Amino acid sequence: MRILLVDDEDDVRAIAKMSLGRVGGHDVVDVQSGTEVLAALDAGPPFDAVVLDVQMPVMDGRGTLDALRAAGHAVPVVFLTAQVQREERATLEALDVSGVLSKPFDPMQLAAELGAVLGW
Repeated sequence: MRILLVDDEDDVRAIAKMSLGRVGGHDVVDVQSGTEVLAALDAGPPFDAVVLDVQMPVMDGRGTLDALRAAGHAVPVVFLTAQVQREERATLEALDVSGVLSKPFDPMQLAAELGAVLGW
């Protein structure tokens, strides 16, 4: 599967890319900001999913989700977030997303968790 990974933290992005790519066998393209998402979605072959950090500067995950939906992109989105309190998680899950995964994550399990959320 082809995945667009969006996270502003270099170390998190590197570990998640390795986890999804090497462990999970996915083709992963990574960007560091919400503003780069639309360009990446429009640039090449379609993505099967977007893994999107919630807390980012300039354009956060919710703003990015709104922008990509407004642009007509129906790609499944899974939030990756450190916001794990029940109320916050429920609020995120109520948005137009396929699921919510928590940080910190186990690099050996991230691809399997993403697959389970997306039904892969």
